Order: sequence, then structure tokens, then C-alpha cells
Amino acid sequence: MREHIARLESRIKELEMPEMATSPPITLFDPHAPAYFSESSSPSSHNSPSTLSLSASASPSPFPLDMDSSPWDAQWASMTDFPALGSVADSYGSEDPPLELAQMLLDIFLPHRHQCGFEVHVGRLRESLTLPRSEQRHPVLMNSIYLWACYLSRPTSLCEHEPLYLSRALAAVSDAISNPAKVVDFIQASCLLAIYFLSNGRVFEGSYHASVAASLAIQWGLHQVGAEDCTPRNVISERSAFRLDPAKDSIEQGERILTFCKHPWTAVSTPWPQRMEEYETGELDIGHGSPTIQAFFAPQGHVQNVTGGFSSLAMRVKASALFEGASRLSSSWSPRLSSSSSFTDSFRTIEHTITRFTTTLLPLHQLAATMPDDKYHLIAIHSLAHASMICLHEHFLDDQVSREVLLRGARSIVAVAKYIGDADYDFLDPLIGYCWVSAARILITDLVQLQATWPMANTSEIRGEIGTLLYSLTKLSTRFPLLGFQASKVQKLLDANQLGQ
Repeated sequence: MREHIARLESRIKELEMPEMATSPPITLFDPHAPAYFSESSSPSSHNSPSTLSLSASASPSPFPLDMDSSPWDAQWASMTDFPALGSVADSYGSEDPPLELAQMLLDIFLPHRHQCGFEVHVGRLRESLTLPRSEQRHPVLMNSIYLWACYLSRPTSLCEHEPLYLSRALAAVSDAISNPAKVVDFIQASCLLAIYFLSNGRVFEGSYHASVAASLAIQWGLHQVGAEDCTPRNVISERSAFRLDPAKDSIEQGERILTFCKHPWTAVSTPWPQRMEEYETGELDIGHGSPTIQAFFAPQGHVQNVTGGFSSLAMRVKASALFEGASRLSSSWSPRLSSSSSFTDSFRTIEHTITRFTTTLLPLHQLAATMPDDKYHLIAIHSLAHASMICLHEHFLDDQVSREVLLRGARSIVAVAKYIGDADYDFLDPLIGYCWVSAARILITDLVQLQATWPMANTSEIRGEIGTLLYSLTKLSTRFPLLGFQASKVQKLLDANQLGQ
């Protein structure tokens, strides 16, 4: 049955995205190798597609079968009381994994929780496994966590149980919807499910769960956490029929802040997120009830009573806000808006905010001295900031100023990629892949222009930069297969433009 399901899913993917079925092997550059490329010194060689020679080739499978077995395999095999995969259709809650297995799955998942955008108090999450059922975290969240643990264990035998935990997580949704006390668990689970589906190329399902998470976050007031401390209760009650009970302590309040998903059309007054250690000690910034994101985009000198916002988590939120703002404005552009003062004002506001933000970031050469979690956040922050500038200017490539901005942004993303070690890829945010794709498109466009010049310009440097991005995309695609599809599209674009010369 599993083989039959796999064949059906494969056929569906072929019909939905035929390019995936015919993608050629992806060639790569290792940015840490002594030489990224080999290019003939002959002037005529610059036009040849063979001049972009690379140091390794990707496995046709995103998870090669010859990898060493995981140390978890032996433990899994010893737990004979775990229900068989045939129980995949079991209804929610009919079987819980044994405590030892649940703890093992948590141990697999927790080092990667930031990669999935999941921020939680680890001690309380572990403790909840031993509490009475009514006091535990909701099964929709726990089964989503177990699903990710199996997913992260690929290609070992644990991954065979993904369908079981996916089925249980989805089956638990109806109970979670009707349980207001577990709404934060439900939102967190929806985020985990969204990223799981999107990472596997199941865009429709991923978008659905992302929409659920965003809608519930707004409906239950997570965008205005702390407003109850600054706003009369009767005013709050008029805003929404849904309101969470007051948080029991600063840790629970912190988890609510860390869970919030920003909604672009709603004023956000939730304070910037802090480190969980600060919530643990009660150092809670309750905010001032004033717009947080709007203040971030306001010109310097126009912002009053703004505190916090300097943790790596807060900087990650700011980078996401920049990326969302640039993407939204870019998608609204059309030639008739070129002379629109409103568009120009918004463009300049976002551009200035990106520039101001990037000057506050820790320099790349200091990343190695940071804690691992902070390093992974900073890699994403740097990449998103530069990708935001690319997104903002991408419609104006023919303008010389915008072209220079775009190339500077693309090369800045390449510089970030070169600071990523092989061991880091297991913990990177998959959204970084989009940043690499956007940078690669700009560099390929510039490569085409350089190849059209006479006398022929030396293209070895830009070829090396493109190769670095392809290498990075393919490395991360071993964890997130959708990025392998994106890497193949970049490779095809590169090949098409080289063949056309």
C-alpha cells in the first residue's frame, strides 16, 4: 500500500510540476574548495557553456541511501510496543507514543526548532509529556513535532513513520479548533505543518495551513499582545469576540509573542520578541500598545517610546517585515505607477529602512564567534535584508542605479553563503533558499550582459558566484526538496542563456 501511495503521489507531482520529472542533474560549486571554477584562458572559451565547470554533482535522490545510519535506529527498533504503520488511519489520541519514544523524538526535533520558526520554552515542553492528559500540550502540536522529528531523520527508518504522525496531527485539528485553551498550540502546529508541506513542494496544503495560522493569530489577538495592559477592557472586547485568557506568567506571555505571525493589513502592537531566557527571569517587555511594525518603518527621529527589538529573534522579525513589505510593494508595481508619488514614497521608505537596518547587523566576519542559534538567525537576517533590496529594485534593472543596487545585493548574499559551513545546512531556515534564487537570477542576467560586450569581459568571478549559490541551494535541498526544484530552474536559466550566446 505504501508503494502504491508513493507511486500515486509521484504521478500527481509529475502532472502538477512536469519540470520536476525532467530536471537535469545539477552541477555545483563548493564555496570552500580551493577553486570554484575552471575557465579556459582562450578568449573564445568565454561563450561556451562548458566553461562553468563544477566540483561535485548532486545525487538524483535528495536523501542518498548510502548515508550512515542514524544512532536513533537502534533505539527505534527496540521499542516494539509502538503501533505499526498500518495504523496510519487511527483517529487522534487513540495511541500516544511511549514516553521514552516521545522524549527521543523531542531530542531529534528540538535542535532544529528555530529552523521551523518554532520558539518555545524547552523545559515546559518536555515536562508536559509527564503531566495529566488535560494539562499536556495539545496532540495537534505534539504530533506535528513528532512528524518533523521523523522528517529530520531522513533517510533513516524513522522517516517511514511520517504518514502516521501527519495523519494524527491532521486528525487532531477538529478537536483543537473547538478548544480555546489550546489555540496557541494549534497556531504553532499550523505553522509547523505549513513549513512541512511547503518544504516538500506541496504548495496548496502548505498555503492552507499558513493561512490558518495567520488568521487565528489575528482572530485571537496575538498581534496585539500586551494591549490589555494599555487599553481599557471595554475597548478590547469591542475589537474581537475572541480573546485569550491572561497569561499565567511571563514565559507563557513570551510564547504567545514568539508564536505571533505578522498580518500585513492589521496594526501590530505586540512587542518585539525577546530571548526565552529573558521571559524565564520575568524580564518581560509588555510594550506600549503602539504600532510596532509601523514604528520600525518610520523615519529616524519620528519614533518615540520604542524599546527592545535587539535580540536575534527580534532582528529576524524585522528582516521578515522588510522582506514582506518589499515583496508586497513590488507585486503592486506596474508601468503606470512609475510617476505615482504614493508608490515612490513607499519605495523610498522601505529602501531607507532596509539600508538603516543593514548597518545595525553584526558583520559577517564575526558570525563564527556567535552562539550557533544566533549564527543561524543572523545568516537568515543578512540574507533576507539583501533579498528585500533585490525584490524592491527588480523591476528597474534597466536603470543604472538600480542595477548597481541589485548586483550589490546579490553579491552580498553570495558573501553570506560563503560563511556557511557544511555542518550549518542542517539548521538553516529554508526561506534562505529563496534569497539565493533571487541573487542567482540577478547574477545570470548580468552574466548575459557581460558576454554580449566587446571586447569580451572576464566572467570568471561572476560564474564562481553563481556556482556558489547553486552549491548552497543543492546542499540545502537535501533537507528541503522544494529547493532542489528551484536549483534546477536556476541551472536551466543559466544553461539557456549560455547556449543562446
